[in-house]
Amino acid sequence: MTKIDIVSGFLGAGKTTLIKKLLAEAYQGEKLVLIENEFGEISIDGGFLKESGVEISEMSSGCICCSLVGDFATALKDVKDRFQPDRILIEPSGVGKLSDVIVAVENTVRDVPDMRLNSFVTVADAGKVKIYMKNFGEFYNNQIESAGTIILSRTQKLTQEKLEAAVALLREKNPTAAILTTPWDELDGKVILSAVEKVSLADEMLSKMRDEHEADEEEHHHHHHHDHDHEEHEHHHHHDGECDDPDCSCHHHHHDHDEHEHHHHGGECDDPNCSCHHHHADEVFTSWGAETVRRYTEEELHDMLDELDGSRCGVILRAKGIVPAEDGRWLHFDYVPEEQEVRYGTADYTGRLCVIGSGLHEDKLRELFKL
Repeated sequence: MTKIDIVSGFLGAGKTTLIKKLLAEAYQGEKLVLIENEFGEISIDGGFLKESGVEISEMSSGCICCSLVGDFATALKDVKDRFQPDRILIEPSGVGKLSDVIVAVENTVRDVPDMRLNSFVTVADAGKVKIYMKNFGEFYNNQIESAGTIILSRTQKLTQEKLEAAVALLREKNPTAAILTTPWDELDGKVILSAVEKVSLADEMLSKMRDEHEADEEEHHHHHHHDHDHEEHEHHHHHDGECDDPDCSCHHHHHDHDEHEHHHHGGECDDPNCSCHHHHADEVFTSWGAETVRRYTEEELHDMLDELDGSRCGVILRAKGIVPAEDGRWLHFDYVPEEQEVRYGTADYTGRLCVIGSGLHEDKLRELFKL
């Protein structure tokens, strides 16, 4: 399978620097082809890429976005046939519309079973978001609106206030993309790749809960015994909240994979006839998550996690977060009822937190974490 990643962004945003970092730290061991396309300047950066063992398919017929229908599809298929790469990186012209490139790739891979569009990101200079939105409206906004991930460059040059303002402008145009706000030199390329490929905290926690759920199932099969207490395994470990709805329809919501704002309603139930106990963890519980550039103190996080033990925010089963600290380091936290851990750890692409439980009160959670 050949994955196709599109790295867009205005001229000078730092696309080549980003690609260099990913080649060195995240794509090692992969056979990779880069398709570059800057108006007549295709070969300028060719040197370092050839040294990395990367083949470059040089498209000299002009901007990708200007020759989408024929040439682009042919070039992409040629690259696939010639090199059989694990990954193709497409770096479109800095003034092209990202949405056009996405459509062109989708149209090309539609009839090629072992190629797929994997990601589409936009690199944006953090200090120029406001001025570029004003001066290059349609083209710039298209790159922001169409991106699955927005990777900010030069964030270390901004004050906290200006960084928050830039993120707020981007969020208006794109409420769902992951926005990478941490200076690149503080990040491993693999962390950037996980942001681009959408590895969310909710997915991590739900995977862990599913593993526990399956381990419990195994144990129950060994005992050949399925009374009500045992059927409640996943929920009963964690809390004894109750659901007043006799029909128990609240348990049939599915987990929403959008990390930035997900919230449904749910609850726990002690009705032995309720089918909710046969569901997997990601169907019974709901998650809420958010990204933030806000800085926290260790003491503040402990107080916030203490609050989760009450019922004000709903019945909380798990919480996890990686957030910037006041002192420039990064704080990691993990929470299960009556237990919490806050420690210093590695940087993430931006501050992220996620809560899993039932009957979650999104407004109260946002208030609690000061979002």
